[in-house]
Amino acid sequence: MSLPFVNSETRLNLMRAFAGESQARNRYTFAAGLARRQGLYVLEEVFTFTANQEQAHAKAFYDQLQEFSGQTIQVDGTYPVDLFPDVLEQLRAAVHNEYQEWEHDYARFAAKAEEEGFSNICQLFRQIASIEKVHGQRFSALAELMAQDALFVSPKNERWMCLNCGHMVEGTAAPAVCPVCRKPQGYFIRSGEALTRPMA
Repeated sequence: MSLPFVNSETRLNLMRAFAGESQARNRYTFAAGLARRQGLYVLEEVFTFTANQEQAHAKAFYDQLQEFSGQTIQVDGTYPVDLFPDVLEQLRAAVHNEYQEWEHDYARFAAKAEEEGFSNICQLFRQIASIEKVHGQRFSALAELMAQDALFVSPKNERWMCLNCGHMVEGTAAPAVCPVCRKPQGYFIRSGEALTRPMA
């Protein structure tokens, strides 16, 4: 089946996805500010890093709507309100939202695009869905560490890296203050937990 793009559900799903990614970017930017205020610079960085990727996803979806430039597309949708005052709750909400996009929303949007004959858009939804899964895994791993009060401590020796200056130290806990740049413990991350890894 091949529909004219203008009559397709895929066109509407692209706008829904654009709206969702745009809102995710803002939610993560707000969560990053909360993490900073609570002295959790590492989590601020993770939220900001992810927010920037959500912006890239929004642009990828928006670019597919080029032929409708200057027009208005009306869509309905449901979007979360995550105004939690606690960083751990922000992480848990992020896990839920990322998995919702991966397992449900984008899987459904991809299937509809395939059904309507838009294979390139189907592939885009699937590719971005797989990225959202990684986001969910990263947020989940951090939430688990935070819930166990283990974000900056470990039962075994770890290599810890200061995200401000790159200083590395080995031990069962990140230092209270970086001996090089004097930044507080909230700047330290396990060296194996690079922001670019799923951490799962």
